[in-house]
Amino acid sequence: MKRDVSAYLDIAVHAPAALQLQLAVARQPGLELNESLALTLDGSEVVPREVTGPNGGRIHVFDSGAGNLRVRYRATVLGAAQPEPVAAYDLAAYLRPSRFAESDKLLGFAWSEFGCGIGDPEMPARISAWVGRRIRYAPGSSGPMDGAVETLLSGTGVCRDFSHLVVALLRAVGVPARVTSVYAPGCFPMDFHSVPEVYVDGVWRAFDPTGLAPRSAYVRIATGRDASDIAFLANHGSDITVNCLSVTAFIDGPLPFDDFRLPTSIQ
Repeated sequence: MKRDVSAYLDIAVHAPAALQLQLAVARQPGLELNESLALTLDGSEVVPREVTGPNGGRIHVFDSGAGNLRVRYRATVLGAAQPEPVAAYDLAAYLRPSRFAESDKLLGFAWSEFGCGIGDPEMPARISAWVGRRIRYAPGSSGPMDGAVETLLSGTGVCRDFSHLVVALLRAVGVPARVTSVYAPGCFPMDFHSVPEVYVDGVWRAFDPTGLAPRSAYVRIATGRDASDIAFLANHGSDITVNCLSVTAFIDGPLPFDDFRLPTSIQ
């Protein structure tokens, strides 16, 4: 399977800042990756430092002066990622509440609505389908500080909100779950996409309550507890304005069929 992905950012940096980008494709066994990353500040090249994260994710870290920062990333991805070993630490960490997946605040609701999920391989599909029915996808309906509780109460959100609610409900009933950012061929509106991954039958499986794109075409970027771990841009020490963000993701050939009722791995 061949996929071509790209991201372009135009950012006004108003004062010197330490910035972090997380938009490069994760390095995983089974994938052949041909990529380029170019950063310029007022036309001068900026060379970032690459920091390796979990599950092959990469953060590009650099200090930026004030000015106009432009970021261009392109990658051609061939093959399918091999299933990763499941770490015991992850199974413990991804059961805990986090900033945007406040499972501790949803314990009573989740148990009364779904029961105990420990040892129930059907629970992730049930909760993902429930969120897909109950929450309306509405661009611009949520803010960057909204978490799973706000999404449940408002009944609207974007992909990150769907992911947070699925993850929070699953953790609340005893099922390890995490959030992943991906390039998603076929996604509309096109953007960085967020999906939940769930520990099912000994492996991590992707669910997507939004149903916006076929999961077998996904390309992993970053993996973490919630959006705070997988943000495409982090700013420390200054004020910035994102003037333009453009994301593309294409697959060579027709989009694959996806039965969203069944779990699958991110390829």
